[in-house]
Amino acid sequence: MISAADLPDTIPVFQLPGALLLPRARLPLHIFEPRYLAMLDDTLKTPHRLIGMIQPREIPGSSERKLHAIGCAGRVTAFSETEDGRYMITLSGISRYRITREVSGFAPYLKADVSWDGFSRDLGPGEEDKGFDREPFMALLRRFFASRGLATDWDSLQEAEDELLINSLSMLCPFAPEDKQALLEAPSLATRRETLVTLIEFALRSGTDEEKMQ
Repeated sequence: MISAADLPDTIPVFQLPGALLLPRARLPLHIFEPRYLAMLDDTLKTPHRLIGMIQPREIPGSSERKLHAIGCAGRVTAFSETEDGRYMITLSGISRYRITREVSGFAPYLKADVSWDGFSRDLGPGEEDKGFDREPFMALLRRFFASRGLATDWDSLQEAEDELLINSLSMLCPFAPEDKQALLEAPSLATRRETLVTLIEFALRSGTDEEKMQ
């Protein structure tokens, strides 16, 4: 387990639109671009083995992209190499962070100085959501999955602990990158669940409106 004292001041940053990592959750990644292969090789040589996931932020009216300020760092906890030199890895979410400065250097990938202040809860035990009413939430989720033609193991979802359920759905549901960022930045599990419900309800209403227009 990584403690606050073990967290480095500078980490490599992997920008990937729509890919959300949350503390205490796991994100599988397929690494094949040369710059990210170099990032992984360098990361595996460090004691912390941390990679910072981050969402790029589109600037209206411009083709330029910047990065959101807040991301989540994950520790490489599993990896395997394919015959053609690609990697399949798993990042285990450790803590969110705030970028304070992008670091330029000789590496082909991006690094950033980061602050971990304000995210101490991420390093603690799993969160509870005492206001979570599971039955109406699952009913809403079934409607959403049916509207999108999505399949899942409903028994496993029903039995999952609150944090695992809410965070897994936040990571896996097909929301826009900006919506994923809102889920990441939610200050508590209850707030993330409320945001998730709002996004699902909006998606269901939007689907109904589109059907009426056709």
